[in-house]
Amino acid sequence: MRVAFLRFVRRFTVAASLLLLPLSVAEAATALTPATAASAVAPGRFVWRGDAAAAAAGPVRVLVSLPLQIAFVFKGGALVGVSSVSSGAPGYDTPTGTFAILQKDKDHKSNIYDDAPMPYMLRLTWDGVALHAGKVTGEPASHGCVRLPLAFAKKLYDLAELGATVSVVDAVPDFVQQAPAAEGNAETAETASR
Repeated sequence: MRVAFLRFVRRFTVAASLLLLPLSVAEAATALTPATAASAVAPGRFVWRGDAAAAAAGPVRVLVSLPLQIAFVFKGGALVGVSSVSSGAPGYDTPTGTFAILQKDKDHKSNIYDDAPMPYMLRLTWDGVALHAGKVTGEPASHGCVRLPLAFAKKLYDLAELGATVSVVDAVPDFVQQAPAAEGNAETAETASR
């Protein structure tokens, strides 16, 4: 019961928080709604705003919240994607901190875990931690990497450049904690599951 309640609170809070991010007049017409954002954080689901990614100028930043098991992707300060993730399972904790993407490999195989496939790998550390496509349960389940839904991992791989910043935090971001309930605009974001 407690887990179900926490999942509900997590989904509602993230959905509302997405509406608080600064939007231009053009972006307001394509803002994420509570419905699309809530579905985005269900295990294996995501929202990607290709229009915002194409229009925004500036660096790509990724913020992974371990307690929420959610990744937020920003380009030049504009939110362009939100996805459920699966981080490291107990005993294989995903390290926290700020990382630069060190390497990109579309068809990477693990050199630690029996050539396990790591599609659309974005390496964060030289000792094996990366963002990559994999099974996303919405719970910590990996050997330390951050697993992403396949289609989201591909979009992020295509958008992010070497050196892009990835922050992994063991906290709920302030913009999520301060989110009141709100109504959104028309649903125009791409939503997908894998």
